[in-house]
Amino acid sequence: MILLVTPSYYPNIGGVEYVVKSIAERLAAVGLKTTVVTGDPRAEKPREEEINSVHVIRWPTWAPSGAYHIPKKRDQLRNLLRKLLNDADAVHVHSAHAVLTVWALAVARRINPDVRIVFTPHYHGTGHSALRKLLWVPWRRYVARAVETADAIHAVSPREAGLLKSHYPQSRGKIAIIPNGVEEDVFGYKWRGADSDYMIYAGRVERYKRLEVAVDLARELGLRMLVVGRGPHREKLRRYARHRGAAVELLDPQPRSDYLRLLAGARYAVNPSKQEAYSIFAAEALVMGVPTITTPEVAENLVAEQTPFRYGLVLVTRAMISTWETVIPKYLSLYRP
Repeated sequence: MILLVTPSYYPNIGGVEYVVKSIAERLAAVGLKTTVVTGDPRAEKPREEEINSVHVIRWPTWAPSGAYHIPKKRDQLRNLLRKLLNDADAVHVHSAHAVLTVWALAVARRINPDVRIVFTPHYHGTGHSALRKLLWVPWRRYVARAVETADAIHAVSPREAGLLKSHYPQSRGKIAIIPNGVEEDVFGYKWRGADSDYMIYAGRVERYKRLEVAVDLARELGLRMLVVGRGPHREKLRRYARHRGAAVELLDPQPRSDYLRLLAGARYAVNPSKQEAYSIFAAEALVMGVPTITTPEVAENLVAEQTPFRYGLVLVTRAMISTWETVIPKYLSLYRP
């Protein structure tokens, strides 16, 4: 059995939860018993469900503004992990930015010193607000212990691997670079937005995503700005757009086919974040051929050719992107000593 631990587990656009869902369902599809332990700030008590052959255990957490993901009922959670570890061949922990995951990694090692632990940090190197940056100073010690404890460290890009080696020298020799994949359905869409009147961003609406830059860019280019997703910065972004007189439409996460249709029909995809381990949204856009405006950091994560654009952003039109189907065999190699 492969045990995955993640801060949250919902079908969303991009983000850790989307990555873990893609991995878990493909592990199950190749016949591996797969269990996910995930935080759920909406849960009052633990609950279990089966989703596409994946056993999902949702655990109550405290996650103000979608951050921290601090587990409740820790004694009960420890007992659950002890039970699951009796059957686990490997534990794959996702995110260095959540208490639940880093705590679970440490507990798993104490309970079963012999189980193989893989750690995918989705590492940004810092917090994303003044308070989170302050808390990151002591938190880095816990992340360092997780890096030391894990048998293998999985980075999703060469840039993330370099950042991990710089911040945690003890990670050297443990790091495997396996870029994220995209869903196979993306390859069925081709860019048709050369004359479109809008550009699009999809994913979490967080302050660190710097979506104000996208709003200003769309206004300057005479385009509408579509923002698809939820997050704690949504209303502030709405007020900013109103103040700037920009044409911005904030949409909730869309059904998959509707999202892909909107993406294929955009003049540009845009992601102005500087703190990304890997942007699946940008990767999906590039598979379709949608010109993508992003930061040099995101372009570097995608190992993509880039051309200077405006506002310190770059234009990317091509990158080598794989499907999850081709990526999963590489994951399986991580689970073996």
